Amino acid sequence: MAFDSIDNVIERCARHGYVMDRTLATTVYLATRLDKPLFLEGEPGVGKTELAKVMALALDAELIRLQCYEGLDVASAVYEWNYARQMLEIRLQEARGVERARIGENIHSGEFLLERPLLRALRLAPPARALLLIDEVDRSDEEFEAYLLELLSDFQISIPEIGTLRAERPPLVVLTSNRTRALHDALKRRCLYHWIDYPDLEREQAIVRARIPGIDRRLSAQVCRFMQWLREQDLQKNPGAAETVDWARALLALGSEELDPRTVADTLGWILKYKADIDTIRGRDLGAVLAGLAADTLDG
Repeated sequence: MAFDSIDNVIERCARHGYVMDRTLATTVYLATRLDKPLFLEGEPGVGKTELAKVMALALDAELIRLQCYEGLDVASAVYEWNYARQMLEIRLQEARGVERARIGENIHSGEFLLERPLLRALRLAPPARALLLIDEVDRSDEEFEAYLLELLSDFQISIPEIGTLRAERPPLVVLTSNRTRALHDALKRRCLYHWIDYPDLEREQAIVRARIPGIDRRLSAQVCRFMQWLREQDLQKNPGAAETVDWARALLALGSEELDPRTVADTLGWILKYKADIDTIRGRDLGAVLAGLAADTLDG
């Protein structure tokens, strides 16, 4: 099933706990409507990977994920030959008395091909459809980035021993990047681009309530206001919405009904991942910070 409209994108993704603004929903709608790869960029934890997962759920598509890393090659991402099975086939042909010149003629066929995520997404037979998530593409090498150009342009893969394999029905493709390195313009030109930023206060509260339906609105508001404040501090790494949700769940597990300085100091490891950042925030007068945020809430 496809999305019927931009509002339909917002509604169906919200059913699976993903809250988005209309700009992102417009980009998602166009990407799925025009079979255009969707390139999502932003800081870690802002919801890029989660959006791909939710899109697959909302569209009833099979999620096929390729996690990128330095040194990723064709054998891990696209295909490789099943050498053990090929050798077995050759021995069986020898045992059956097949002519020497014809032994091994069939070993470079689809029967002996091991499909990796990219090839599997292209060969998924209709009416089934894949949503191919190429996650953290910025962690791969430039050589692999170049290899993706053929896939994203024509939804095809070239295998020397077989030829060119084309998708009967192109998969939906979502690429994510945390900007650990710059990506070539040729890759971005093949995609619809969207930068996902940290959520504003209103959307962050909506995200927390969607992910944790039973949370008290007062605690949700306090958590989100504190996270907004944190992102204004001079930290090595700002926490994303994913950390906000994790922290709110941790506070509920502790039985907290509202934020207090001691609980905040004790649980900073849920939201900050660098010791220097934790030390910086613990060194602040957290009582005064929370009181100030509470005053802002009343003023608002």
